[in-house]
Amino acid sequence: MTLGKNNSTKFPKHPQEKYKHFICGGGSSFINIVITFPMNKMMFRQQLYGFRAHKAFKQLWREGFLNLYRGLVPPLFQKSTSYALMFGLYHQALDLITQNYGLGVLQSKLLASLCAGTCEATLAPFERIQTLLLDPKHHKTFRNTHHTFFILYSKYGTKEYFRGLSAILLRNGPSTFIYFSLREPIKLHLPEAEKNTFQNSANDFISGALIGALCSTLFYPVNVVKSKMQSHLGGEFLSFRKTLLNVYYERGCKWKKMYRGIHINFARSIISWGIINAAYEYLMETFYSN
Repeated sequence: MTLGKNNSTKFPKHPQEKYKHFICGGGSSFINIVITFPMNKMMFRQQLYGFRAHKAFKQLWREGFLNLYRGLVPPLFQKSTSYALMFGLYHQALDLITQNYGLGVLQSKLLASLCAGTCEATLAPFERIQTLLLDPKHHKTFRNTHHTFFILYSKYGTKEYFRGLSAILLRNGPSTFIYFSLREPIKLHLPEAEKNTFQNSANDFISGALIGALCSTLFYPVNVVKSKMQSHLGGEFLSFRKTLLNVYYERGCKWKKMYRGIHINFARSIISWGIINAAYEYLMETFYSN
């Protein structure tokens, strides 16, 4: 964060203080991924194949426990880094915009969100690798994360890492803006609580959960298209629009089928964003309360 002249002269920040939003954002995501990965994997199967919940669950059950956490490493690294960038770059960009440009609050938050969301998109290769490892049709093609990275580069080239980038860009900026615009207003309408109390953490969880429920519903079709784009290996790079139409036609031209898996995604998002928001605030209050 940028400090005023007096503060920067007399009281320079400790390096960890400067990067506190990066550290706490990444830590909150790490906690969340470990807890919610099985739910995410079940939801992914529904997104990709249009399965109902019981069929996706049976498929995972047949594959066994050892395969349940297959593909964990890419999201663990990608999401932790992604949320570190989201929280850190958003706050640094917001400080920079606020101090140097005469924009309103919402305009400043929107620009900061687009900046953070675009930078997050540089981690698209990890989402791509995760999709390939989660897709059962590629179980015999790719052994692990390192092997998948190597095969994509050696056989298909660097460009193959970035399938689905357009969908990621459409999702990242707007969802970041919604999160940072609503988290404080929602919390202000909840029962007042003192810091470092269970009630305060519960309020943070509820605030994050409500935003997660909203974003998961708004951007679910975008994530469906992203999964479809990233599941392809080689061949033509289809645009977001063309892939959306293909998925829509494959599902009988019924828009409600684009929401297959939404209930699991909804539940996962409530839990995930609740955990992320509560863990982020807890880490901030614990390590950077001064």
